[in-house]
Amino acid sequence: MNSFRAFFCSLLLLMAPPMYAEPPVGYPFVHYDEGLKRAAASGRPVFLYFGRYGCGYCGKVNAETFSSPKVREVYTRHYELVYLDAESGHRIRLPSGEWITESELGARLNVFSTPVFLYLQPDGTPIFRAPGYKTVADLLAFDRFIQSGAWRRQTINEFLEQRR
Repeated sequence: MNSFRAFFCSLLLLMAPPMYAEPPVGYPFVHYDEGLKRAAASGRPVFLYFGRYGCGYCGKVNAETFSSPKVREVYTRHYELVYLDAESGHRIRLPSGEWITESELGARLNVFSTPVFLYLQPDGTPIFRAPGYKTVADLLAFDRFIQSGAWRRQTINEFLEQRR
């Protein structure tokens, strides 16, 4: 009887759908390689969101911050939106042509907890990173930092300090 129970439980686990992290609802997030192609064509910066399944702060930022109509309007207008699951084995192609997994890219970009938000130039060069839970005010301030070009001459902390 115990072996039947073990077999049945194993079968149920195999039939369960894989668990993936989900981007915020209502946003046109795409995979990394597609986002970089779009950025190269549009000239818009990339907003790269690293999340993962089971991340409490990812769920919180999705529900509280990304539910803002203002954030949705600004970010869909100003950025190519890319979402990566920090634990995913999904393969992506880098601009160099190399194939790696989303989790390998996360390791290369020093993403060891989630959420992490990275702002990239259209060619994929990092502008700055913002780890952890962020509010609507945070994301709108980060947008002003990027759109104003202030990132070329000062850090995000210097930019924010001037606006206090």
